[in-house]
Amino acid sequence: MSSSEIRRPDTSNELAITFLYYRDLPKATQFYENVLGLPLAIDQGWCKIYRICPGAHVGLVDETKGMNKWSATKPLQLCIRVPEVDDWYAYAQTKELDTLSPLFENDEIGIRAFVFNDPEGYQIEIQSATRPDA
Repeated sequence: MSSSEIRRPDTSNELAITFLYYRDLPKATQFYENVLGLPLAIDQGWCKIYRICPGAHVGLVDETKGMNKWSATKPLQLCIRVPEVDDWYAYAQTKELDTLSPLFENDEIGIRAFVFNDPEGYQIEIQSATRPDA
């Protein structure tokens, strides 16, 4: 069979995981479990994979063993859409979250949100849609 005859598999994807790399994996796991309340879905030892919602996961990786390394620059944002951003914001204000922003609305894209950094500087956005098409 030639390469032009090989086709992309036509099966459904099973899981999506975004991997983040940490110097202090135990501190990161405590944050994602205790502050964000994400359930541990897969424990690979030096990689902990947490369920955000059906099909979407975040993987926390010990940078000494992962495929990539920790970097001071974090050009990445983990966004979690929730039904009630105001309730999440009230909760966030009770925690000592790094760079917790005020609640804001972006009418152009139809969201109400706030952001903060996790223990090693990854930005997390918690948002709700303000209109059905957002």
